[in-house]
Amino acid sequence: MARRSTDPADYMRVPRPVAAMAKDFPHGHHIPVDRHERGQLVYAVSGVMTVTTPHGTWVVPPQRAVWVPPRTDHESRMSGRVAMRTLYLRRDAAARLPRRCCVMNVTPLLRELVLAATEMPVAYAERGRDGRVMRLILDELRAASDLPLHLPRPADRRLARICDAILDSPADARPLGAWAVAVGASTRTLARRFRLETGMSFAAWRQQARLLESLRRLAAGESVTEVALDCGYASASAFGAMFRRALGVAPSAYFAP
Repeated sequence: MARRSTDPADYMRVPRPVAAMAKDFPHGHHIPVDRHERGQLVYAVSGVMTVTTPHGTWVVPPQRAVWVPPRTDHESRMSGRVAMRTLYLRRDAAARLPRRCCVMNVTPLLRELVLAATEMPVAYAERGRDGRVMRLILDELRAASDLPLHLPRPADRRLARICDAILDSPADARPLGAWAVAVGASTRTLARRFRLETGMSFAAWRQQARLLESLRRLAAGESVTEVALDCGYASASAFGAMFRRALGVAPSAYFAP
């Protein structure tokens, strides 16, 4: 197998607990639904990846990574030019990692370890320096913190219809009562089902949808003002206040090196 292969299939049966692949994608690239025998840590050096599974959507900005457990159906879309670095973890190596997808914070140490892993031979020496790097990667992953960049997908068909409409038009500001009329259910029933199926209120779900959509658009180079208005905010300052509450920095600073 070529050391620099960009075909995930080449990494599934590598006789090592961790295998690393580097691959870059243009803006708008779509990877259709797939699943792998190994778990994946998908790290964005630059650009934003949106990973969707039957359970929801995860948005992966630069310097973050998404964990995809083994045999999980998923598809990915790229916003901006994406430099993707992927670690494929054998089942035993992934045993102590989450059983569902999540976005992880990538510390400076973990970043350098992941980049180093993509430069190693695929069949690295497990007892040497390369093996120690891979074991340290596993230690860092087990200690990594989750980030709130997930949008859960409800199973109820009425809720799914509402959610799909909001994703298609994030600026839609209709209250839940108006949606209740549109889908033929009571407001109380929809509110209860939203919390039961997503763990969030309708308002919180819509704000999260707008936040994740804004990350994709900002990564593609759109202006903060344009993104704010398209995502349903009256002004760039109102959008900026929400963004800072959610992610701790201003939109203009989030993608800064």
